[in-house]
Amino acid sequence: MTIENIEKIKFTFSGHDSFQCRQLWLKKGYDFVKEGRNFNDDDAVIKLGVGKNMVSSIRFWLKAFNIIDHKDIPTEFGSRLLDDENGYDPFLEEEASLWLLHYQLVKNGFASIYSLIFNEFRKEKLFYNKETFVNYVKRIGEGNPGLNFNENTVAKDFIVFTNLYKNDPESKDVEDSFSGILSEIELLKTTRKGKEEQFYIENTERDNLPEAVVLFSILENSNYGNSISLNSLEFDFNSPGSIFALNRPGLMNKISDIVDGFNDITFTDQAGIKELQFKNKLDPYKTLDNYYGK
Repeated sequence: MTIENIEKIKFTFSGHDSFQCRQLWLKKGYDFVKEGRNFNDDDAVIKLGVGKNMVSSIRFWLKAFNIIDHKDIPTEFGSRLLDDENGYDPFLEEEASLWLLHYQLVKNGFASIYSLIFNEFRKEKLFYNKETFVNYVKRIGEGNPGLNFNENTVAKDFIVFTNLYKNDPESKDVEDSFSGILSEIELLKTTRKGKEEQFYIENTERDNLPEAVVLFSILENSNYGNSISLNSLEFDFNSPGSIFALNRPGLMNKISDIVDGFNDITFTDQAGIKELQFKNKLDPYKTLDNYYGK
């Protein structure tokens, strides 16, 4: 997707009150909504056990991760993942669950920065910092009158993004509640150029990414038919290659594992045309049912 196409997209920045999503917030928020409670209630602060600004932040992250919809009702994904009785992983103990949350965050587009970074920005800039990203969004905004560009807002969004994903093994802060919920999947890396900290997301094999999550993302993508080219799987908007930062060998490894696990899925390479093919499209959640043993 080019800058010209990006300019047609409506962007939303902020809403998190500068708090990255903490480890227990999604479960707390889901249970709160499931009990029929309202984020505007006077006792929401007490029930959720957080400050007033954090209440609105929890609500924001529940929507960003597709746990609740715009009416604050649990989504199918939210219920399947976090429900106490039938949920796949209510306390997010499996790494696959964190990958699913990452996928939802990017694909959902409620918080624009995540789709923008994984689908577009990181392909243009290998190493970047807050200023680099702010300038990138500013450039988009110059051709998009509908984008209310505010430099401080976008800068805060970038800081929250880094805190959400950054895994800092040297950090002295061992408080579970303060680390970003997606730090464990180790997508965002840091390096130093002189005195300046730079960030990067490297395309790798992603051995810690379950193929069931990759297949789920493919089956959920409405742009994919029964035959999908390898290039589309690697480079398209919201493709597994884009969302999960998979390189070609890593993508091929996931495809190989997927084909081995399902009789109705094949991979063909004829006359240089490489395609993943489905004889019958599966229900996306069937793949997760199998993975989580439901």
